[in-house]
Formats: sequence, C-alpha cells, structure tokens
Amino acid sequence: MKFKNINIALLMAAGFMITGCSKDFLDVPSREIIEAGDSEENFSPEVLVNGVYGMFTDWNYGFSFMGITEIISDNSDKGSSPTDTGGDKDILDNLTFTSTAGSFAAMWEQWYKSIGRATNSIQFTEEYGLTDENLKNRYIAEARFLRALNYFWLVRGWGDIPIQEQDLIKRVPASEVYDYIEADLKFAIDNLPEKSKYAAKDLGRATKGAAQGLLAKVHLYQGEWQQAYDMAQAVISSGEYALEPNYEKIWRLEGENGSESIFEVQARGSSIAHGIQQYSQTQGPRGGAAGIGWGFNTPSENLLNAFNAENDAIRRDATIIFRNETMYDGRKIGNTENEMYNEKAYSSANGGADDTDKNLRYLRLGEVYLIKAEAANELGNTAEALTALNAIRSRVKLPNSTATGQTAIRQAIWKERRLELAMEHDRWFDLVRTKQAEAAMKAAGKPFQAKHYLFPIPDNQIIQTPDMIQNTGW
Repeated sequence: MKFKNINIALLMAAGFMITGCSKDFLDVPSREIIEAGDSEENFSPEVLVNGVYGMFTDWNYGFSFMGITEIISDNSDKGSSPTDTGGDKDILDNLTFTSTAGSFAAMWEQWYKSIGRATNSIQFTEEYGLTDENLKNRYIAEARFLRALNYFWLVRGWGDIPIQEQDLIKRVPASEVYDYIEADLKFAIDNLPEKSKYAAKDLGRATKGAAQGLLAKVHLYQGEWQQAYDMAQAVISSGEYALEPNYEKIWRLEGENGSESIFEVQARGSSIAHGIQQYSQTQGPRGGAAGIGWGFNTPSENLLNAFNAENDAIRRDATIIFRNETMYDGRKIGNTENEMYNEKAYSSANGGADDTDKNLRYLRLGEVYLIKAEAANELGNTAEALTALNAIRSRVKLPNSTATGQTAIRQAIWKERRLELAMEHDRWFDLVRTKQAEAAMKAAGKPFQAKHYLFPIPDNQIIQTPDMIQNTGW
C-alpha cells in the first residue's frame, strides 16, 4: 500500500507531521513527512489517526489561534508590552489587519494540513484490510470528526472555501461546506463509542457525544434550530455528561476530562509532557513575582465590566488573573506588566515552560445547555429555553434570568454565552453569527467594517493560486 504525493498550493499542503501528544494514544514516533513509498509495515490506521490529533499541539494553537479567535474580539486585548506587536497581534486587536497578517495564514494552513492528514488517514484505513469492521469504522469516524472540526473553523472564518477533497482552488458556497461537515459528523455519530466505553488509555479520543455536540453547534451556526435542539438534547440526555458543580475546577488539572468534558485537546499523561506548544507561556503573567509568560491575550476591561455588571464573581475570578493576585495553588503573581491575564490558560504545574500540561477545553456540557436554550427560544419554547439558561446561571450562584419574551431571552442567552465561554476561542465567531459584531466592536473602540464579517484569504494563497477569489473588501 503506497501513499500518493499530492501536489497542492503552498498553504493547502496536506502535510503528515506525525508528532506526539502525551496521552498514550498520541504517543507516536516523530516523522516530518510520510513519504511516497512508505507502506503499511511502517504505519497503521491507529498511528495515522493519532497523527491528526497531534496537529492540535502545534505552535500555531499557542499564538496565531488566540489572535484570530479572542484578541480580535471585545473579550481580549493584545497584552504584553506596548512595543511587542506579537507579529500581528496589534493589528488584529485594532482591526487594522490586511490579507498579509500572519495569523490568518498560519491557521488557514494549519487547518487545511489537518484536513489533508485526516483525509489520508481515512483513505489508508479504508484500504488497510482491517478485519475488525467496528474498529475500522471507529478509526475512520475519528478522522471524519477531526476533519469536520477543522472545516468548521475554516467556514466560520472565511465563508465560502475550497473543499480540499474536491478541488484545491474553487471556493464552494458555505452551505455546501456545512453539508460536508454534517455528513462527516453523522458518520461519526453512527460509528463512535460513548465516552464511557473507551478504555482509560484512549481517554480524549473523539466520542459519539463529541460528534453530537459539534453537530449541534454546526446547526446553531446555520440557524437550524430544530436540528440544533435535537442534537443538544441527545447529548444532555445521554447520561454521559454532567455539569461540574464548581466552575473554577473545570480549568484546573483535577478538571481535565471531567464530567462536563465533551472534547478537549489532550496535553498530559501521567506526568508533564508535550501539550499545545507554549499555549500557557504565551498567555501567562508577564513580569511580577511569577514571571511565567509573555502576557498576550489579556482579558479586556470590556469583559471585566460585563462580569461585574452581572455580579458574576465566580466566572470572573475563574477567567481572569489579576495583578498581585495569589493563585489557588499559592503562586503569587506580583506586580505584573498588565493588569489582567487569561486564567483559563494558566498552568499550575509547569509555570512558563515551553511545553504546557494544559488541556484545551474545546466543547463542554455548559455550552451544549446554551445551544439548547438558544434553539428552544428560537423555536418558540421560551419556558424550556429559560430552564436550560438558568441551569447554567445557578451553577455559578446567579439568580434565574428575569427575561421575558423571545427577544429579551435571546439577548440574555447571548450575554450568558459570553460570560460562560469567555476566553474559550469562540467569541469572535459568536459575534459574527449573531450580527452583534459591528455594535460590539464599536463599543470596544474598534473600527469595525462590513468586510470584517469574513477573514481575508491569506495573501500568499492568492499569490500561489491567483484564480482563487478574495473575500469582498480585502
């Protein structure tokens, strides 16, 4: 069995960078490229799907990712020193970026490389000759879940995009990309086990609940309310998950892969090991007594005010590290350069080391409750919407929402999404989805324009493939 070389544009290279994560199922040998000519004697379906997970540990998730998901939004400021631009984090923060901004190019390339790796994993597994049909379909389903997740990031950022498996240049309508994502996730739902059915060594792999939860989110972003509601309800009623009573515990070591966790990027085995490269370091407190980070992606005063306006001390203090704070583990932060830092990226065990032990919580039950609430409200079931909304509020000791009527409840749910999911890399996409972006950015003092509803196709991609059409305004 041979791998075929794929001649594709620079930023769509379907590279196979088999790098290890600390979890046993991701502990695979480092190989820069799977060369044409390598055979099944050297690789297996498990190794290849593990390599797709391994893409999450790349440096791009430690820096560029936070730039185009949080720093760009009203949740976060660039941080660090005023003279340290972070490459392009200053222009992302100020919405003055162009198509040459490096963070867009990095993530465009990262996500397409991950898709390429997933697709090759699928093809290899289909042809490998596994006699265990269930295991074969599970490996394929894991890769299809991961491919769907990467396409979901791309379509939310750029709208119409190429489906790599069909054409490398032609941008298809976003609706077709969503159909493609849904097909992958439906296959994953049918062929992945529940979280409780995995062996301990496989904890962190994609599950049926993860596919259902992501599909609920995919439907939410398309305004497909009944489908979003049904998928969210399926996760909630599965019995596989439960809200963590202590919100602040979710982001500590003891909360990794906990009862609320639906899918998170794995960073730790039995000891500190390779996680997302420098994810905690780039966002850690800069200067002061701790001195464990570069200080980028700092929570904004706008976000702080939103927490305080709601009297939401629990989520505020679990999300924000304040100057001169003493952390839950006893570390004294001291007189840092910036007033606030992202506590959800804080690593207690390894401080400011290059390798973090921090799992990135991507999808959890708290968000699924809010997906259910929003979908129920849009379907006209305001009572059920409030019940789901208030389950999230009561967890952090806030009173039940007093909103009445569909419009007011919609606003209450949107506000709750911001406070519940702050610094979890979805704020910008939420603002775009709900058409709040212009008002929110202008309230934060940022010069939002209509073109900002979509990211620019990276300049290097346009140079490589001039027939690819740029987004309007860029």
